[in-house]
Amino acid sequence: MSKMKRVVVGLSGGVDSSVTAYLLKEQGYEVIGLFMKNWHDDSVTISDECPWLEDSNDAMIVAEKLGIPFQTVDLSAQYKERIVDYMFNEYEKGRTPNPDVLCNREIKFDVFMDIALSLGADYVATGHYCRKSEEVIDGKKVYKLLAGKDGNKDQSYFLCQLSQEQLSKALFPVGELLKPEVRAIAKEADLITADKKDSQGLCFIGKVRLPDFLQQKLQPKKGKIIQVPADHLGYQIPEPNFDSKAEELAFKAQKYVYKPTDGKVVGEHQGAHYFTKGQRKGLAVGGTKEPLFVIETDVEDNVIYTGEGKNHQGLYRKVLLVKDEEVHWVREDLKLAVGETMEVMARIRYRQALEKATLYQTNEGLYVAFDNNQSAIQEGQFVAWYKNEELLGSGVIS
Repeated sequence: MSKMKRVVVGLSGGVDSSVTAYLLKEQGYEVIGLFMKNWHDDSVTISDECPWLEDSNDAMIVAEKLGIPFQTVDLSAQYKERIVDYMFNEYEKGRTPNPDVLCNREIKFDVFMDIALSLGADYVATGHYCRKSEEVIDGKKVYKLLAGKDGNKDQSYFLCQLSQEQLSKALFPVGELLKPEVRAIAKEADLITADKKDSQGLCFIGKVRLPDFLQQKLQPKKGKIIQVPADHLGYQIPEPNFDSKAEELAFKAQKYVYKPTDGKVVGEHQGAHYFTKGQRKGLAVGGTKEPLFVIETDVEDNVIYTGEGKNHQGLYRKVLLVKDEEVHWVREDLKLAVGETMEVMARIRYRQALEKATLYQTNEGLYVAFDNNQSAIQEGQFVAWYKNEELLGSGVIS
């Protein structure tokens, strides 16, 4: 008989990763559980929400129950450098990063995967709700990243930056299940995490108070909040005649530019770099019929521009650009050449329903043109594109 395949499971102390380890053991793999400790500073986590000590303890109890070896690995140095510093950097530039996508690319499927492989693992498994399949195309094995069976929990978006190499060694056992089934399996197997509520927030930091977190590095700086009227002239620029599709896309991908005289001052804020487009909370400005939404932040001049109501024109665009160096194809074999297009379904944030869009590869980069207006297209976030259930690629919105 061939030797048992060894899998290292990232046990986070939650129900999904616990069931992942249980299922793999049932399937006859040799399973090792590793808990990643990624954060030391207790002053910025909300300790009762997600203390890592309790999580690592739960992970250990699950490992004992399953009779698998368990250890904790401290990745906080790499995490600080690759995720936390990157976040500060992005917020400082007025962009909105997605730490979870990066954590998967840089930590779980890179640093962590290296540790797993050094332990002789054939695979790394996580509790993500997504699936993987493979197909031989032109004589070469190609790995596909598919949405999870549970439409409410599909987490393929968070893995949108994985490479063929990373996918080849990844397993996602709960991707075939619905969340209630996962909880039922955990109960049946008598795992301590069966009823534990899902963790929210940054991958492995626990619930972070974002402003507090950002304030450690980014100093507060008082500035004005300006309300831009719905009939702002910038929204009424007629469309010119375009000589080419690329020219039209470039025009439509431009964001609205505001200056302080475009509206009235309605309040003050503690720093434009703490805010992000589409944000409603934290403005603390009253007196409007509908809530104000952030439609733009200017970190250079420290001004926040807002619009009243979620239908305010300033929140919407149809076209976005991903620069070539930020384009990532999970399916490298489908990469577009300049001048090529592809019809896809795409999303610009995790919980968003997929929307029809067309990809255009130009000399400027990859344009994603949605059929419908999209709210709060935010630089720094990831756009991911799909065909049927398969995530084909992604990129950072520029």
